[in-house]
Amino acid sequence: MDLLASLPAFAVAVVLISASPGPAMALILRRAAVRGLSGAVPTVLGLEAGLYVWALCAAAGLAALVAASEVAFVVLRVVGAAFLLYLGVKSWRSAWRSRAATEEAEVEEEPVAASGRGAWWKAFGEGAVVMLANPKAAAFMIAFYPQFVPADRPLLTTTALLALLQVAMETVLYLSLAAVVGRAGAWFRRPAVRRRLDAVSGTVLVALGLRVAVEGR
Repeated sequence: MDLLASLPAFAVAVVLISASPGPAMALILRRAAVRGLSGAVPTVLGLEAGLYVWALCAAAGLAALVAASEVAFVVLRVVGAAFLLYLGVKSWRSAWRSRAATEEAEVEEEPVAASGRGAWWKAFGEGAVVMLANPKAAAFMIAFYPQFVPADRPLLTTTALLALLQVAMETVLYLSLAAVVGRAGAWFRRPAVRRRLDAVSGTVLVALGLRVAVEGR
């Protein structure tokens, strides 16, 4: 199999994977709605950094060990589920607090919460943890990349290059989606709409966390 000849199929697969609903998509949509495009950037970069780490682990054989180890798989599943539940409950608390807050207080607090290097790295970390604490990502990488790596090419180097291509494509796709959602940011940040958004996104994240917790391999 020629690497260049397989790239179109690889690109199509990446687009389909990126468009599938899941924790990453829920996180990006909420972040873009509340913080706009600039607020979604660290979340997207964190998710893609986690994806690239899993891809390299898959090429090095570490992801196979995680997928094969019952203990490692369960630990990652519990950590991933717990973090999604934490994010969901955090959204619920935000919705609950905003009911008691005045509209003026919400408007004044929003820029403070959204600014600063600490907030940037916090959003980046949330994205990275959501991806790295997902054992399904390890299993997926093991099955996905070998299909596009020719037998006569080095596995680690080729996988690293393919992963870079996937990261670049997903970053463009996710940021484009965030830009579209962010354009309606003023509407999403209206107090009543923000409360509903927090409540809905919290419910989605909790549901995803529960699904991760109870799902098997």
